[in-house]
Amino acid sequence: MTGKQDETYSDEEIEARLKEALPNWYLEKGWIRRKYKTSGWKATLMVVNRVGHLAEAAFHHPDLTVSYAFVIVKLVTHSAKGVTNKDFELAGKIEEVVMWQPRLAEGALEGTPDDSRFKYIKYS
Repeated sequence: MTGKQDETYSDEEIEARLKEALPNWYLEKGWIRRKYKTSGWKATLMVVNRVGHLAEAAFHHPDLTVSYAFVIVKLVTHSAKGVTNKDFELAGKIEEVVMWQPRLAEGALEGTPDDSRFKYIKYS
């Protein structure tokens, strides 16, 4: 499928969109990227699984760099040879899910205790 979702953005347009909507993401070597810092291996695997689920559901797959206490997510639309709306939309969904903090939202979910034993993501 081609169309508006496959139109690529210039570096200046990418930088402006990131600054406005995804300030923790950055442009490097033609990819938009984000490094998620975690509390350790188990949390890293949880982030990888969340990103994997979202990518598969969207049928748009990032490159990942996985280490003990971080995950780097890199997005570009290979078929369009650049960054497209697909990349921004998936980045936005990944950001929303991975950085969700129940304790900041209304509702019954309280989030993890303020105790280093239960830390998961290093929120930015």
